[in-house]
Amino acid sequence: MALGVLCAVWGLLVEVAVAFGPVPRITWEHREVQLIHFHESEVSNYSTLLLSEDKDVLYVGAREVIFALNSVNIAEKQHELHWKVTEDKRTKCAVKGKSEQTECRNYVRVLQQLNETFLYVCGTNAFQPTCDYLNLISFELGGKNEDGKGRCPFDPAQSYTSVMVDEELYSGTSYNFLGSEPIISRNSHQSPLRTEYAIPWLNEPNFVFADVIRADQNSTDGEDDKIYFFFTEVSVEYEFVGKLMIPRIARVCKRDQGGLRTLQKKWTSFLKARLICTIPDKNLIFNIINDVFILKSPSLKEPVIYGVFTPQLNNVGLSAVCAYNLSTVEEVFSKGKYMQSATVEQSHTKWVRYNGEIPTPRPGACINNKAGASSYMSSLNLPDKTLQFVKDHPLMDDSVTPMGDRPRLVKRDVKYTQIVVDRVRALNGTIYDVMFISTDQGALHKAISCENGMHIIEETQLFPNFEPVQTLLLSSRKGKRYLYAGSNSGVVQSPVAFCDKYTTCVDCVLARDPYCAWKPLEASCVDILKESEIERNWIQNIGGDASSCSDKVRENSLQHTFKHGSTAELKCSQKSNLAQVVWKFKDDVLKVESPKYRLLEKALLIFNLSEGDSGVYQCLSEEKVKNKKFSQVLAKHVLELKKIQHTTVGPTVVAATTEGNSDVPKVSAVSTEGSAAQTSTTQIMPVTTARIITKPVGPVLTSAASNTEIFNLIPDAVPEKTMFLKSNDNFLLMFLFLFFFILFLCLLSYNCYKGYLPGQCLKFRSVMLLGKKKTKSDFSDCEQSVKETLVEQGSVSHQNGEQPKPAHDTGYETEPDCGNGQVQPGDPQAFREVKGKPFDVKCELKYADSDAEGD
Repeated sequence: MALGVLCAVWGLLVEVAVAFGPVPRITWEHREVQLIHFHESEVSNYSTLLLSEDKDVLYVGAREVIFALNSVNIAEKQHELHWKVTEDKRTKCAVKGKSEQTECRNYVRVLQQLNETFLYVCGTNAFQPTCDYLNLISFELGGKNEDGKGRCPFDPAQSYTSVMVDEELYSGTSYNFLGSEPIISRNSHQSPLRTEYAIPWLNEPNFVFADVIRADQNSTDGEDDKIYFFFTEVSVEYEFVGKLMIPRIARVCKRDQGGLRTLQKKWTSFLKARLICTIPDKNLIFNIINDVFILKSPSLKEPVIYGVFTPQLNNVGLSAVCAYNLSTVEEVFSKGKYMQSATVEQSHTKWVRYNGEIPTPRPGACINNKAGASSYMSSLNLPDKTLQFVKDHPLMDDSVTPMGDRPRLVKRDVKYTQIVVDRVRALNGTIYDVMFISTDQGALHKAISCENGMHIIEETQLFPNFEPVQTLLLSSRKGKRYLYAGSNSGVVQSPVAFCDKYTTCVDCVLARDPYCAWKPLEASCVDILKESEIERNWIQNIGGDASSCSDKVRENSLQHTFKHGSTAELKCSQKSNLAQVVWKFKDDVLKVESPKYRLLEKALLIFNLSEGDSGVYQCLSEEKVKNKKFSQVLAKHVLELKKIQHTTVGPTVVAATTEGNSDVPKVSAVSTEGSAAQTSTTQIMPVTTARIITKPVGPVLTSAASNTEIFNLIPDAVPEKTMFLKSNDNFLLMFLFLFFFILFLCLLSYNCYKGYLPGQCLKFRSVMLLGKKKTKSDFSDCEQSVKETLVEQGSVSHQNGEQPKPAHDTGYETEPDCGNGQVQPGDPQAFREVKGKPFDVKCELKYADSDAEGD
C-alpha cells in the first residue's frame, strides 16, 4: 500500500493512453438545444438547490436571496425572499480582515425540508452563521436567528454538506471562524452530537456529500438507519514532505446517543474508511473525491454509491467515476480490521493495522437486536472499554473497493465536478444506469454502461460562459424528468434527453440512448418516458445495431455552377464524433488525400476546377458499431461546368452590329458543346452578354474598355480565359514593346545631344547639328577666349576699310567662357602665330578626340 501511496503522491509510473476514455458521440453547443435559464440581476452564487417534487417547486439559495421556482419551468418565479446582512455585522466582518463587498455577505448554504410547512435555512451571515425557519405559505422567515455554528460554514468558500433526517440536521462543516475545527454533527434539541476534536477523527477534511440509508423494513436484525458522509482529508496513515490526500467515507448511526462517561455528547458510532478508485494496470490512483450520488431504487437489491474522483497531481487532466455496493461498505465497517497509531517509528508510516483483541460489543456498531439481547439498549449503556476503543481507533484498515475493482468511467482532459444517476428501463426490458456528470467548464456528460463498455451519449454545454457547475439535481418523476444545474451566474433546466434532435432512424438508434426510440409511422425519434405504452412497435437498440432501420436516401441536392480554375466549397455538417465522413463522386469513394482536395471539419474544398469535376458529390457518415458499419447520406451536391458559347463565322457572313452602328445586320451564331452543334439566331451568354464585331478581312481586335469579348473561329469550345489571352493579351504585349523601344530611342538621343556619351555618338551629334563639321573636341573650358580673339581681329580689318573676314573655323564648337591664351588686338604677327601654332592654354579637358587638330 505504501508503494501505491507514493505513486499517488509523486505521480510515478503513470501511463496514460493517447485517447483516454470514450469520446462523447454528440456535442450539443449551448445555442443548439433549448434550455431554460433563471437569473436575477445583481444576484450571484446560485449554489444551493432543493427540489420538492410533490409540489413541483425548486428552491434556490443564492447570495442574500432565496427563490421558489416552478420546477417544470424555472423561468417562472413564484416567491422571492431577501435575507441581507445588517450594516453593523458587515462593518465588524470587515474589521476582521474580510472583504466587505464579497465575503461579508449572507450566502445561503443550507436549504433542507423540515416538514410540509417549513424549510430550515442557514447562511454565512458575514462570518456569523445564522439559521432560521422559512414559512412556505407566507414565504417569510420566522425570525428565530439561531446560532449556525456547526451547521453552516463561516466562510462561503469553505466546504460543507448537510442532510435532514427526521427533522434533525446532520452536517459536516467547520466549527470556528478560522476553519481549523472541522466537525460532523447532529443538531438536535434532545441529543446533539459531534465528532471528537482530534486529528485521527478528522484531519483537514473537504466535505462533499451526505445522505441517509434507511434500514431494510423487512429485516429482522433491528438495524438502525445510517448517515454517510463523504470527504477528502489529509492522510494520518502516512507522512511525507507534502500532504497526501485520501478519499473517505464515514458513518454514524441515527439512534446514537453518545456515551455516558466516555464520549459524552460525542459519536460512539463514528467510523471512517478509505475509498479506493484506481487503475491497477496503469498505477494511477484517484484520491480526490469531488461529489457523490447514492442511487436508491426499488429495482435495486441495495443502493449503489457513485463517486467522482480526480488524481491529486492532476497534471494530465483525468477524472474517474467509481461505483460501490453498499454491502461492500457495510462489510468493511462491520467485519473489517481497525488501525492504530504506530508505537515504533517506521519511516513514513504513522498508523498500522491493529491485531489485538477487539472489545464486545463491536466498537462503532449500531445498536441492534443482537446488542439489545446483551442488555445494550442504547449507546449510553455501552462499556467504557468499547467507547475508548472507538475514540482511539476511528479509522478502518480495510478499504472500500469499487465494483469490478476499477472505475466505471475514466475521461481525459476534463474535470468532473458533480454527478447524478437515473435508472431507465429500455424497450427490451433491460435497466440501465444513466450517469449525468458535470464539468468545471459548464458542460454535462451523459454516459451509460453497455455491451461495448462505457458510452458517452452526448455532451451538452449548459452555460455559455463555461463556468463550473456547482450543484446538480435530478427530478426523476415519471413524465417530468429534468436536470437542474446551479453555478455562480444562474440556474439552468435541461431535459434528460434530446431525442427530437435525431432526424433519422439510424441516427436515433446509433445514439444508444435508453430514453430515445424511433417511431416508424411518424418518422421521428421520441422520448419513451413521455409516450404512452400502447402499441410500442418502435426501434431501439442500446447495442447500436441499426440494421432494423430503413431510412431512404435523401433526394434533396444542392446545385452548383463554377468556372474553370476556380475553387468549390461543398458543405457537410457531421454531428457524430464517432463517425467518419466519406465523400463519394459519381458513386466512387473520393480520395481526399489528393492535393486537389482538402477536407475541412464541415466542408470539402476542390481546387482548380475543370470539366472533369462536374457531377454528383455525396457526403456520407459512416459509423462502426460491433464490426458493423452504418452509413447515411448527410448532403448531396451537383456541380456543373459554366461553359462559354462560341460562334463560327462563314465566308458570306457580314458583321454583327455594334452599339454605334445599328444598320448592319446581326450575325447568326453556332453554339457547340462536345460533338453536337446547334444553330441559333439568338446568342445566350452564361455570365455576361457580349456584342461580337466581325469584319470581312483580318482579325478582330477589341479594346478592353468597350467590355466586349472576342470569339475566335475555332471548332471546339475554348474557355473564356484562353480566348482572352489569344486577343487582348497579344495587343497589350505589342503595345508595351513599342512603348519601351520608343522610350529607349528618346533616351539615347537625349544623351547624345547633351554630350554625355563619347566616341561615335559625338560624331553623330556633330553631324546632326552642323552637317559637315568635324567631331567636336570638347575644350569647353577655353574655347571662349580664342573665339573672342578671332572676333576682335576681324573687327580691326573692318576699320581699315577692308571687308570684314569671317573668323577662321577651327573645327571646334566653342562655348562661352574661360581660356587663358592672350592675343593682343591689332598685332597681325601675333595673330599669325596664333593661327599657325597650337593654342597655348592650360585647361582641363572634359572630352577630346585624340586626332582633333586645327585647320
